[in-house]
Amino acid sequence: MKTVGIVGGLSPESTITYYKGLNEAVQARLGGHHNARILLNSLDFGEFVELKERGDWDTQGKMIVTASKSLEKAGADFVMLATNTMHRFAEEVEKALHIPFLHLADATARQIRERGLKKAGLLGTAYTMEQDFYKKRLIAQGIEPLVPEVEDRSDIHHIIYEELCRGVVRDESRNIYQEVIAGLIDEGAQAVILGCTEIGMLIGPGDVPCPVFDTTKIHIEAAAQFIFDEAESAAA
Repeated sequence: MKTVGIVGGLSPESTITYYKGLNEAVQARLGGHHNARILLNSLDFGEFVELKERGDWDTQGKMIVTASKSLEKAGADFVMLATNTMHRFAEEVEKALHIPFLHLADATARQIRERGLKKAGLLGTAYTMEQDFYKKRLIAQGIEPLVPEVEDRSDIHHIIYEELCRGVVRDESRNIYQEVIAGLIDEGAQAVILGCTEIGMLIGPGDVPCPVFDTTKIHIEAAAQFIFDEAESAAA
């Protein structure tokens, strides 16, 4: 069983989901008292929020790369970022590591393609929706991302940072997300990508009339498979 290295804390709410989900996946596979081997480097979300507000992406990137390298040094067999927005630095992390990096958007795009879908609404932080780092990864795999209008992006972003990242889940906010998703469907979206690791706290498959791709769950599933892949190949 491989050891997974998680760069977490961004936010703590999503990191809890990753930790719990990975342990449940391993326990389901092995039974008994087994759980995942996890190395967690939990960063201070507040520092990153302040750096984003100042537009200091360089410092954030260096912190993410340093955290990832520390997990490799500590014995992780592969690394994953428990955050969508910080995948802005995925290429830097991949170059800095000598072990595999499990990219969240790649895993999500694969599942969308497997469903035969090509156009998906993308919800996330303003950075994820407006910058190219995430969208270009989807486009490279044949998925056309659609993002909400400016005002809707502002609402989506605000709810993530001021509510979900603080563990607050409100019905009023769910209604806002549902209205935004309905608009994306009207524009041709065949599905919706929950492109922020906290949105799954608010929106699930039963909340909207289209397929929902929860990136957190998809990332966890991909990691759980990767944990066992090598051993299963050797056994075969």
